[in-house]
Amino acid sequence: MSESGSAEHAALNRLVFELTLLSRHVSASVLRRTGFQLDRSAYSILTRLEIDPSLNLRELAESFGLDISTINRQVAAMLERGLVRRVPDPYGGIARKLRASDTGLALLAADREQRRGEIGAVVADWSGADIAQMIRLVARFNESVERIEDNQSPRPPAAH
Repeated sequence: MSESGSAEHAALNRLVFELTLLSRHVSASVLRRTGFQLDRSAYSILTRLEIDPSLNLRELAESFGLDISTINRQVAAMLERGLVRRVPDPYGGIARKLRASDTGLALLAADREQRRGEIGAVVADWSGADIAQMIRLVARFNESVERIEDNQSPRPPAAH
């Protein structure tokens, strides 16, 4: 292996290592603390329905790259808690659509605020430029994954 190939190999090994730590830190240390009212799947589904407020089970399953039976189980639990509700297709389709309920959106907002606080504490001593760079690079990484999987996630409008 050439010297540049070896350096690239070492850099990719380091990236894999750091992404493994990031995954562990975010899920175990930051987002598993007490006080959150939504599990990860409910948070993700409500976030998706907040961006696109009317999706059926198939559309949700495709957007997350999951089997429809998995989404069906997750949505059933959310229906039971009153986090989502079934609505007729606004375009006249046969399949019922799902929409976040007021309760679901309120819990999503509360959990998002807590997440913002937890992550804000982690980056409290970072400069605005460092935070912006992290956002840019993580977004670029996510967009590259989505391009490879041919499954682009919609994103909320940029904050001003």
